[in-house]
Amino acid sequence: MTESLYEEVQHFYGRQMRHLDEGEVTQWAATFTEDGVFAANARPHPQEGRGSIERGAHEAAARLAAAGVQHRHWLGMLEVAEQPDGTVLARTYALIIATPKGGGAAVHLSTSCEDRLVRVAGELKVRHRQVCRDDLPAA
Repeated sequence: MTESLYEEVQHFYGRQMRHLDEGEVTQWAATFTEDGVFAANARPHPQEGRGSIERGAHEAAARLAAAGVQHRHWLGMLEVAEQPDGTVLARTYALIIATPKGGGAAVHLSTSCEDRLVRVAGELKVRHRQVCRDDLPAA
Protein backbone atom coordinates (compact mmCIF):
# COMPACT_ATOMS: atom_id res chain seq x y z
CA MET A 1 0.00 0.00 0.00
CA THR A 2 1.27 3.42 -0.84
CA GLU A 3 0.79 6.42 1.39
CA SER A 4 -1.08 8.10 -1.46
CA LEU A 5 -3.72 5.33 -1.51
CA TYR A 6 -4.29 5.77 2.23
CA GLU A 7 -4.69 9.51 1.75
CA GLU A 8 -7.00 8.98 -1.22
CA VAL A 9 -9.25 6.73 0.86
CA GLN A 10 -9.24 9.29 3.71
CA HIS A 11 -10.33 12.02 1.29
CA PHE A 12 -12.98 9.71 -0.20
CA TYR A 13 -14.53 9.10 3.22
CA GLY A 14 -14.34 12.80 4.10
CA ARG A 15 -16.35 13.69 0.99
CA GLN A 16 -18.73 10.74 1.33
CA MET A 17 -19.65 11.39 4.97
CA ARG A 18 -19.96 15.14 4.42
CA HIS A 19 -22.47 14.46 1.62
CA LEU A 20 -24.49 12.22 3.94
CA ASP A 21 -24.39 14.53 6.96
CA GLU A 22 -25.30 17.60 4.90
CA GLY A 23 -28.33 15.85 3.38
CA GLU A 24 -26.80 15.51 -0.08
CA VAL A 25 -28.20 12.02 -0.43
CA THR A 26 -27.97 11.74 -4.22
CA GLN A 27 -24.29 12.73 -4.15
CA TRP A 28 -23.68 10.31 -1.27
CA ALA A 29 -25.38 7.46 -3.13
CA ALA A 30 -23.27 8.23 -6.20
CA THR A 31 -20.22 7.11 -4.19
CA PHE A 32 -21.54 3.53 -4.54
CA THR A 33 -21.28 1.47 -7.71
CA GLU A 34 -24.50 0.95 -9.69
CA ASP A 35 -24.63 -2.61 -8.31
CA GLY A 36 -23.38 -1.60 -4.86
CA VAL A 37 -24.52 -3.33 -1.69
CA PHE A 38 -25.13 -1.78 1.75
CA ALA A 39 -25.47 -4.50 4.39
CA ALA A 40 -25.91 -3.97 8.12
CA ASN A 41 -26.55 -6.19 11.09
CA ALA A 42 -29.41 -3.82 11.99
CA ARG A 43 -31.34 -4.82 8.84
CA PRO A 44 -32.69 -8.22 7.85
CA HIS A 45 -31.70 -7.74 4.18
CA PRO A 46 -29.02 -5.68 2.46
CA GLN A 47 -29.89 -2.81 0.16
CA GLU A 48 -28.78 -3.84 -3.31
CA GLY A 49 -28.16 -1.36 -6.11
CA ARG A 50 -27.47 2.36 -5.96
CA GLY A 51 -31.18 3.23 -6.38
CA SER A 52 -32.17 1.17 -3.35
CA ILE A 53 -29.31 2.63 -1.30
CA GLU A 54 -30.36 6.15 -2.27
CA ARG A 55 -34.04 5.53 -1.41
CA GLY A 56 -33.06 4.20 2.02
CA ALA A 57 -30.85 7.23 2.67
CA HIS A 58 -33.62 9.63 1.61
CA GLU A 59 -36.01 7.92 4.05
CA ALA A 60 -33.46 8.15 6.88
CA ALA A 61 -32.75 11.82 6.11
CA ALA A 62 -36.48 12.60 6.17
CA ARG A 63 -36.87 10.89 9.57
CA LEU A 64 -33.95 12.86 11.02
CA ALA A 65 -35.28 16.14 9.61
CA ALA A 66 -38.74 15.47 11.02
CA ALA A 67 -37.20 14.74 14.43
CA GLY A 68 -34.98 17.82 14.27
CA VAL A 69 -31.78 15.79 14.70
CA GLN A 70 -28.44 16.36 12.97
CA HIS A 71 -26.17 13.34 12.53
CA ARG A 72 -22.41 13.56 12.06
CA HIS A 73 -20.42 10.47 11.10
CA TRP A 74 -16.89 10.31 12.50
CA LEU A 75 -14.68 7.64 10.95
CA GLY A 76 -11.41 6.57 12.50
CA MET A 77 -8.87 3.79 12.92
CA LEU A 78 -8.73 3.41 9.14
CA GLU A 79 -6.99 0.37 7.69
CA VAL A 80 -6.44 0.24 3.94
CA ALA A 81 -5.23 -2.83 2.02
CA GLU A 82 -4.96 -3.09 -1.74
CA GLN A 83 -6.08 -6.55 -2.82
CA PRO A 84 -4.47 -8.72 -5.53
CA ASP A 85 -7.50 -8.15 -7.80
CA GLY A 86 -7.04 -4.36 -7.61
CA THR A 87 -9.92 -3.73 -5.21
CA VAL A 88 -9.28 -1.92 -1.93
CA LEU A 89 -10.34 -3.26 1.46
CA ALA A 90 -11.02 -0.40 3.87
CA ARG A 91 -11.97 -0.96 7.49
CA THR A 92 -12.98 1.75 9.96
CA TYR A 93 -14.70 2.36 13.23
CA ALA A 94 -17.57 4.84 12.92
CA LEU A 95 -19.23 6.92 15.59
CA ILE A 96 -22.55 8.53 14.77
CA ILE A 97 -23.05 11.66 16.82
CA ALA A 98 -26.61 12.95 17.17
CA THR A 99 -27.45 16.54 18.04
CA PRO A 100 -31.10 17.51 18.48
CA LYS A 101 -32.02 21.12 17.70
CA GLY A 102 -31.28 23.11 20.85
CA GLY A 103 -29.74 20.09 22.56
CA GLY A 104 -26.35 18.65 23.27
CA ALA A 105 -24.39 16.27 21.08
CA ALA A 106 -24.14 12.62 22.13
CA VAL A 107 -22.83 9.42 20.63
CA HIS A 108 -25.84 7.73 19.04
CA LEU A 109 -24.15 4.60 17.69
CA SER A 110 -20.77 2.91 17.61
CA THR A 111 -20.08 0.68 14.60
CA SER A 112 -17.41 -1.01 12.55
CA CYS A 113 -17.46 -0.71 8.79
CA GLU A 114 -15.81 -2.82 6.12
CA ASP A 115 -15.85 -1.59 2.52
CA ARG A 116 -14.77 -3.13 -0.75
CA LEU A 117 -13.78 -0.18 -2.91
CA VAL A 118 -13.27 -0.27 -6.67
CA ARG A 119 -12.26 2.28 -9.27
CA VAL A 120 -14.90 3.47 -11.72
CA ALA A 121 -13.62 5.93 -14.31
CA GLY A 122 -10.64 6.56 -12.03
CA GLU A 123 -12.72 7.32 -8.91
CA LEU A 124 -13.14 5.18 -5.82
CA LYS A 125 -16.65 3.77 -5.30
CA VAL A 126 -18.09 1.39 -2.71
CA ARG A 127 -19.00 -1.96 -4.21
CA HIS A 128 -19.91 -3.56 -0.89
CA ARG A 129 -20.31 -2.07 2.59
CA GLN A 130 -20.87 -4.09 5.75
CA VAL A 131 -21.78 -2.10 8.85
CA CYS A 132 -21.91 -3.81 12.25
CA ARG A 133 -23.47 -1.94 15.13
CA ASP A 134 -21.74 -2.72 18.40
CA ASP A 135 -25.02 -2.96 20.32
CA LEU A 136 -26.37 -5.80 18.12
CA PRO A 137 -25.25 -9.36 17.43
CA ALA A 138 -22.84 -9.68 14.51
CA ALA A 139 -24.45 -10.42 11.13
